[in-house]
Amino acid sequence: MAKKNSTQKPSHDPDINLKGTFISVMLLGVFILLLWFGSYALFLSR
Repeated sequence: MAKKNSTQKPSHDPDINLKGTFISVMLLGVFILLLWFGSYALFLSR
């Protein structure tokens, strides 16, 4: 059997900065909300 390389970093790094991920998720949420409200406004106008 091949030995695993012991110098690999663990998959979870506590020093990761997730600010960009948070902003991306928030922008996606705002986009989805705008689509919902736009669809609802279109529904009400007909």
